[in-house]
Amino acid sequence: MTVTPPQIPDRLRTPEQRTANLFADFVEREAQGVPLPGRSTARRFAVLMALGRRDLSLARLAEGHLDAAAILHELGHPLPAAGERWGVWAARPPGPGAHATRTERGWTLSGVKPYCSGAHACTHALVTADAEDGYRLFAVALDHPGVQPVEGTWPAIGMAGSDSLEMSFTATPARAVGAVEGYLERPGFQHGGIGVAACWLGGAHAVAAPLYERGAAGRLNAHAAAHLGAVDVLLHTADTMLRHAGEDIDDDPLDVRNEARVRSMRVRALAEKVCTEVLDHVGRATGAGPLCHDERHARAVADLTVYVRQHHAEANLAELGRLVTTDAAEATR
Repeated sequence: MTVTPPQIPDRLRTPEQRTANLFADFVEREAQGVPLPGRSTARRFAVLMALGRRDLSLARLAEGHLDAAAILHELGHPLPAAGERWGVWAARPPGPGAHATRTERGWTLSGVKPYCSGAHACTHALVTADAEDGYRLFAVALDHPGVQPVEGTWPAIGMAGSDSLEMSFTATPARAVGAVEGYLERPGFQHGGIGVAACWLGGAHAVAAPLYERGAAGRLNAHAAAHLGAVDVLLHTADTMLRHAGEDIDDDPLDVRNEARVRSMRVRALAEKVCTEVLDHVGRATGAGPLCHDERHARAVADLTVYVRQHHAEANLAELGRLVTTDAAEATR
């Protein structure tokens, strides 16, 4: 059973309701036209970046649905059916998390899963859980009474519309998708990570918009113009790297050359750096004005500040450093 979010006048919508309606419209009208990874991947990333530029909470939910479709396809399962809105709930912070049990009737899930974006808007989700034989991915229909959002667990200002509540599972029927560790070991895991970075970069473009608009109107002093120049270099560089990453994925979608992990980490690290520096340059160039009087800009700044922290900063850079060192050592043998 699927439920379409109710249509509510803009002035009465909560951020979650507003995003839920945008998400439902995207899935109905646009999602099927977005290429899977390995098939015009640069165009796929361009769609995600455009969504991030429009609204980062929408991009978060749309990226989850598109990623779910890619995962299901890659692991040999049917794509989402009409009327279904999927999420990928795979966060694994410290804590008890979700656990899967194999019964005579199949798998069931129990426990609490954090950061479940689209908690009220999704009809289905791919959920990671610890099972007796290892870490697995499961498909879950969210209309089962054993699935309940834990209200009050997403009080965030940034990304408020993503509705990323904790979800409680109690003996919830689930269907295994792929083998043990299959979710993490498939090539598409790395391709999907770049898709998230594309959303971040869309958010950076949205944050930069008021600075470009001031430049077009001839309202920049020398210092602000220098900030705009720096922002433009950053965004152009990141956009170029994102496009090239998509072309490289199309050239080797199954990662025969074993380059996907390094590629993903490089793109995500550059995207995080670009977003962080764009936030700083735009704030220094424009002052408090847009933050106080431009609702869309203020929301983009708050959302991007939260969303880009999916990158794990120095921990990810350290891993990248170890990977490229290993690659360099092997190349000299």
